[in-house]
Amino acid sequence: MHTALPIFTRTVRLIALAWVIAALAGCDTTPTSAPVRPPTPPPTRPIAPAGVQSYVPVNIAPPAVAREFRAAWISSVGENSWLNGNTGKSSAEQRAALVAMIDRAAQLKLNAVIFQVRPSCDALYASSIEPWCEHLTGVQGRAPQPFFDPLAVAIEEAHKRGLELHAWFNPYRARHADSKSPVAANHISRTRPDLVRSYGRYLWLDPGERDVQNHSLRVVMDVVKRYDIDAVHFDDYFYPYREKDAAGREVDFPDAASWKKFGVRSGLSRDDWRRENVNTFMQRVNASVHAAKPWVKFGISPFGIWRPGQPAQIRGKDAYAELYADARKWMQNGWADYFAPQLYWNIATPDQSFPVLLQWWHSQNLQRRHLWPGLDASKVSNAKWQPEEIAAQIRYTRQLNPPGQILWGMRNLMPGQGPLAEKLAREVYPAPALIPATPWLATTPAPAQPSFASKLGNNSVKLYWARNDNAEVRAWVLQRRVNGVWLTDILPAGRTSCELTSRPEVIAVTAIDRLSRASAPVVVQLNR
Repeated sequence: MHTALPIFTRTVRLIALAWVIAALAGCDTTPTSAPVRPPTPPPTRPIAPAGVQSYVPVNIAPPAVAREFRAAWISSVGENSWLNGNTGKSSAEQRAALVAMIDRAAQLKLNAVIFQVRPSCDALYASSIEPWCEHLTGVQGRAPQPFFDPLAVAIEEAHKRGLELHAWFNPYRARHADSKSPVAANHISRTRPDLVRSYGRYLWLDPGERDVQNHSLRVVMDVVKRYDIDAVHFDDYFYPYREKDAAGREVDFPDAASWKKFGVRSGLSRDDWRRENVNTFMQRVNASVHAAKPWVKFGISPFGIWRPGQPAQIRGKDAYAELYADARKWMQNGWADYFAPQLYWNIATPDQSFPVLLQWWHSQNLQRRHLWPGLDASKVSNAKWQPEEIAAQIRYTRQLNPPGQILWGMRNLMPGQGPLAEKLAREVYPAPALIPATPWLATTPAPAQPSFASKLGNNSVKLYWARNDNAEVRAWVLQRRVNGVWLTDILPAGRTSCELTSRPEVIAVTAIDRLSRASAPVVVQLNR
């Protein structure tokens, strides 16, 4: 696979050159508030006197736009959190910290952020089901004052910048070991203590209890129905990682009550019964999300090793046997729209080799769902890895079709957090990319070709465009040919006009819908 790297290097240099040109002559991509419906532009074909330059429709095909999922997790708990150092601060300060991370993602030409909204049966949004997360105010159940809704803010600010917002839920963790405030009266450990188990220093919902599935699914669907999210996302916490007693011996998860009620008569072994509990929940979430909003994706980020020995050289934790997470089965049955196995190891270590694991997951992807692995950017921030390690891993992901990756986590890409962000901007993400399409979720036609008009100024041109159907546009691709070189901008849905300080030879505008499907482009050429 290394033979492709010199070609990649030359390609990056060419893209970088094009991007520099675009920066000098391009459209201002500063985010603006998106209106409910784009304004209607002037007539599609402005009438120009004979001998005067104008743009006229032509049958020229602009080059294909790069497609790659580029995302980062925004945690709400722990030292990588957007709330780290901001718990209990003013709503304005907290909002600014969250927006700064989203803004940074857009600056680095990512196209999605994955925002943690339910860390421990609590909420980073206005919920009638679960209490406010204590990491906002220092007290579980206390709303921010003055009031603000972090999820609503994250959605608004991400969409302004043309980013997708994926809502990240922890389906089973009920209380974090580092929690400090009293448990709120409406927390599930008080309203339904029969569903909660104490395990180590944590509280967990018992996946074997049918009411646990119902409760967590109700929480997820409440967000899907009330918020304009682009995806539901789960990480690697299913049955919990094994705890140990004072003597260092592993302690089994305390689910004797649910095993007695439901498991004994299932006809399965206890381990298989636990796995089937999680399997059933994954299927229910996948089906429920798509039934409510067919365009909302479901993504799962399991532990990066399914089982030791798969493939043969791999050693490490057995997620199948210890977390009861049969992620291979979920992938082979297509029970999610994207899978992001956490491949948090480097390329060179044989026992957990990044490219070997990536190829194994690819080989299991029988339904050809999106495979966008998680990469550990924190190892660059804490100086365990050089930034080239992450860059090389991204090059490996680009050998898949369609490519993509998710970086852990967004805090590691902020200013002052090490050299990785600079390398990403300079070498890895020099030009924007569209999110790969998700055609298996399509229930409506792709968007229609947009309408277009232009108004010439003194060696400049003002462009206008708008949708021509009821499809919900989530982005616009603006391309223009200058001195034979094509330049590309991906603009958020709210941008429906642009002023260029030069007159490109050819201009093309394409509409992109919620499933990242493209319309036919409208293409015009400068004529006399």
